[in-house]
Parts: sequence; structure tokens; C-alpha cells
Amino acid sequence: MATTSPQLTSRMADAAAGLVDSLGPEQREALAADLGDPAFREWSYLPGPRAGLVLGELTGTQRDAALTLLDTGCSAVGARTARAVIELDLIRRQLGGGDPRPGDDRFWFRVFGDPSTGVWAWRVNGHHLAVHVTVAGGELTVTPSFFGSEPARVPTGPHEGLRVLTAEEDLARELLASLDEPQRREAITSATAPADVLTRHDPVADPTRIGAGISHGDLAPAQQERLHRLVRHYFDRTPEDAAAAAWAAADRAGLDAIRFAWAGGTSPGEGHYYSVLGPTFLLEYDNTQDGANHIHSVWRDLTDDWGGDLLARHYASGRH
Repeated sequence: MATTSPQLTSRMADAAAGLVDSLGPEQREALAADLGDPAFREWSYLPGPRAGLVLGELTGTQRDAALTLLDTGCSAVGARTARAVIELDLIRRQLGGGDPRPGDDRFWFRVFGDPSTGVWAWRVNGHHLAVHVTVAGGELTVTPSFFGSEPARVPTGPHEGLRVLTAEEDLARELLASLDEPQRREAITSATAPADVLTRHDPVADPTRIGAGISHGDLAPAQQERLHRLVRHYFDRTPEDAAAAAWAAADRAGLDAIRFAWAGGTSPGEGHYYSVLGPTFLLEYDNTQDGANHIHSVWRDLTDDWGGDLLARHYASGRH
């Protein structure tokens, strides 16, 4: 869902310009891509290199500029969480026996098109973090949006007990615990959780893969409020204007059409999965890997992932 926010898109353009100004020629070349590049819709939340400018090779000043751009694509809470995901990846590598140096962060920045034209896009992508923003004429979109956590709870070491993603699990468990037995039979679609979010890192999310679950209309008012808090938590990882527009779109499409589905175990420590599917959005959460200590969570906009409709409207208007 496109959001009209000229002040925010202006801040993003300024942040992107600040990053570009801090870079050398080869770094600028690594950062830049054409908006029509097919790679624009190629993404992954798995470990491994990406095209773009890698955070771990930047100077302190350049790193600050890059993270400033990241912050513009998130709310204050979302920015703290995104930075925590980056730090957690270092902890993960240390727990695995590695010895990464501080700041050796394997997250890649990419700018598609020219921010000075007002029609462009940017991303931050690496293991367990994907922030995608498309901008056109003072409007923007902010999906796909992926946050993950490995481990979900740090088991040992100086960071023992750390949880980077908490509300994603806790809010869903509160909703599940509030259901009576007939509601649980409707909401729990399988005793076995899938091994990952069902839409993976597909360029286009396919909602037909998602189980039916229980509808918003079949919940009591207090349960509906719990579902609202869960949905708003995902939206609220993004800038305030974008989150408000996403919720307004879901409301217009009809809240009673939203469905919550759970699969897998219902006790902490058991592999579990849930989805929240509405006419305009899909949320997925999976915690099954590494002994159910490895979270994947994603928000897909079923109407305007990647800003495709936003860009089409902009070009059709003749303003470009």
C-alpha cells in the first residue's frame, strides 16, 4: 500500500545523498543500480553475499551514513530491531565457533535509480534482514519487510537470554491462549509446522499457500484486539505514515476478512508457525529450525509489494 509522505521521502533522499557523498568511486558503483534492473525484485534472507555495498567494509563515517538511510525505512522501534538483527548475526557467528571482528557486518545496501529524480528505490538486505523501499513523487512503499532472529534466544555466553524478536512470538501466543476449544480447532490448521515461511523469498507472495485458520469475525472483541496488536506490531516496524496507511487499507478491505492460522506445537520450545492473512496483506512467522530457536517473520503487501502499482501510476501520470 503506497503511503503519501513527502517529508519522509525527502529525508530518505537526503540520507541516500549523504551516503553517496561519503563513498569513493568504486563504492558508488557497487551501491548503484538501475530501477529497471530485474534484480530489483530478487531478494533473500539466507546467509551469503549479495550485490551492493557491504556494511562491514565501510569506514565509521560511511557506516553511520548507511545506517542513517536504514533508519529512515523503519520506525524508531523498527530501527532498533533492525540494528539488533545486524548485531545478532555477529553473535550467531561467534556461537558457531567463528571470530568475526567487530563491525564485520554482512549486510548489503543498494540504491536503484537516482534519488534526485524523486523516482527510485533502495534496500538493505542480508541474513535475516530485508528492508525494501520504493519512492515515487512523494509516495513510498515499504515491503517486502523481513526480520529474523538466529538464535531466537541466545543460549550461552555474555548475551545469554537475549531475544531480539519478542512481540512477534508473544503477541501470537497471547491470542492463541485466549481461544476456547472450538476456536482452537479452527485456528490450528496442522499439528506440524512447516519448515519455513511458506512464501519464502518469492518475488510475488502467493496467499493460496496459506491455511484458512480462524476469521476475525469469529473472535470475541478482546481477542480481536489481540489480533489487531499483532498485525499492528508488524506494520509498526516501518515508518509511522506507512504503518498507518497499511492499517487503514486493511480496515477498508474489511477486518472480518482477516484470518489467523497456527501450525505446530503450542508450548514454548516446540516448533511452531502462524500466519495472518487479509485481503491486502500477509504476515508469516516460523520458528522451527535449530530446535525451535530460529525465527523468520515477514510482511508482504498483496496489493503493492515492490511499489509496482506506485511506479505504474507515476509513469502513467506523465510526471516522470
